[in-house]
Amino acid sequence: MLRFTKMNGAGNDFVMIDNRAGEVRLEPGQIVRICDRHRGIGADGILLLEKGSNGADFRMRYYNRDGGEAEMCGNGARCFARFANKVAKAPAKISFQTPAGLIRGQLQGELVRLQMSDPKDLRLNVALELDGEDARVHYVNSGVPHVVVPVARVDVVNVFDRGSAIRRHEMFSPAGANVNFIEKRGPQSILVRTYERGVEDETLACGTGVVASALIFAATEKINGPVDVVVRSGSELSVDFKRAGDQFTNVTLTGPAEFAFEGTIEI
Repeated sequence: MLRFTKMNGAGNDFVMIDNRAGEVRLEPGQIVRICDRHRGIGADGILLLEKGSNGADFRMRYYNRDGGEAEMCGNGARCFARFANKVAKAPAKISFQTPAGLIRGQLQGELVRLQMSDPKDLRLNVALELDGEDARVHYVNSGVPHVVVPVARVDVVNVFDRGSAIRRHEMFSPAGANVNFIEKRGPQSILVRTYERGVEDETLACGTGVVASALIFAATEKINGPVDVVVRSGSELSVDFKRAGDQFTNVTLTGPAEFAFEGTIEI
């Protein structure tokens, strides 16, 4: 029997597992079953809390619901910080290792502020051929690769069809990319909908997608932070940063991380 805690960050939901003892080793098929919303617990992904090293308090391992391990998950990282505080008595300021680099978090009640790794490989106005038409998109790696597509209205975008086509485009192969559609709603504010690689569908929120979208918006609009971002669930997150032209440093993501329930499952 495996004990777990269910959490969500802005509607992006996760199964949290305390693996500080190092006894949990999940096979891809087990991850798929646990995340199945009909035959398992139901989640967008699974997060394992493990012992840290090299000065980090903990190590975070994140698995998408397709069974594959991903480098980073912004909404999951906020949940991870609160989960570590609850089960491991972690302090309000916490650091943890990820394949995307060292992440630092600070608890602010039910909100968590994350110090993200610096973005890389920013590319504006990338030309794509999509369904026989030329399209212009933007790209940045905010911990994981993201394509950002400005649109007039996010509510009319077919996120699944268009998102999956871009996610699998040969330009981003073999790893693929997450795809974010953004709508400007004010001088410092956007709406975003995200198709997530590994989930292979639209999710209610994507933390690294929120960061990528805010940074691309800042780069194209020539603005400084913070940028407020409203996701599909209706939750609002805030992305702050220091900008020098198209270079971004000191990137932070602030948003909710909520506990739902606890339980055990046979695997």
